[in-house]
Amino acid sequence: MRITAVTCVKNEGPFLIEWIAFNRIIGVTDFLFYSNDCSDATDRLLDALAGHGLLTHLPNPAQGRNYQMEALKDARKQPVVRQADWVWIADVDEFLNIRHGDGTIPELIDACGNPQCISVTFQFMSNGGVERFEDRPVIGQFTRTHNPDLWTDQSAQEVKSLVRRDFPVQYYGAHRPFFKPSPAGASHPRWTDGSGRPVPEKFLLAENKRRIRKFPARGARDFATLNHYALRSLDSYLVKNDRGDVNRKDRNFDTDYWRDRNDDSHFDDSILRYLPRLEAEMARLKALPGIADLHGEAVRLHRATLARLMADADYVALRDALRAAPRIPPAELALLKALT
Repeated sequence: MRITAVTCVKNEGPFLIEWIAFNRIIGVTDFLFYSNDCSDATDRLLDALAGHGLLTHLPNPAQGRNYQMEALKDARKQPVVRQADWVWIADVDEFLNIRHGDGTIPELIDACGNPQCISVTFQFMSNGGVERFEDRPVIGQFTRTHNPDLWTDQSAQEVKSLVRRDFPVQYYGAHRPFFKPSPAGASHPRWTDGSGRPVPEKFLLAENKRRIRKFPARGARDFATLNHYALRSLDSYLVKNDRGDVNRKDRNFDTDYWRDRNDDSHFDDSILRYLPRLEAEMARLKALPGIADLHGEAVRLHRATLARLMADADYVALRDALRAAPRIPPAELALLKALT
């Protein structure tokens, strides 16, 4: 089974080896990376990995602000996608935490009944009070998260999707595929959530524009959830803010973004069962000629960016504001105040 992961990156150098290694151990066979405007060795590390035959690396084709959508449009033309049995579109801070069997994508597909698409619900992993960037697996550092059935004040949560070769794709979205309306009486694609249940019909048909990329999370995680390390350490969050959003121009990561994703009311370390396999695969990748050196350079440049930011009074103020921010999301805090 050929499974291709497609992603867009900008200045993710310190985190690339972990994400590639993790996806390899869960069954991804091919990778298609698009990069733009990198200054932390991300592009050079990807080129080196491509030279070892481990992935395909292309410059992002976007001419305007729609980096991700332009890349996904281009991806449909690439052999590594056209020849895939399944396509997995995700970001480098998202890890598919499969809770079935040995935790591989083929096992998840089997558990869900081999549908044409599987949409897995986000689980935002909070910062958990981790301030310093450490060059070790992200999945081993962050184990606090929100109520799995409720994020801020929302019961419906966003998803990312695995798409089978025969899905009638009109175009790939970052969160789910879209298909042309079927003729009257024609069957729709077989599409499940992370528990193998059919997704809600209005989601499948994209009829509710407010829920075009999400549906209720309750009961949707039996076989898999999507751990999203959107914050990581406080250090790395500041560097991420400096970088900006790889997918949307002129979008920054501020205190609002942080507070929405820093709910640490629940504990979940289920992904840690992958750690031994992950560390072994990371070591194997770093042993390839030139890879450890480029990874080390990316780590050094990440730290150098942080040092530059800490000489800026605005970033010092942002750091202090993040440290002091409540760990209850604003929308949830407003609800609690309304009840008292």
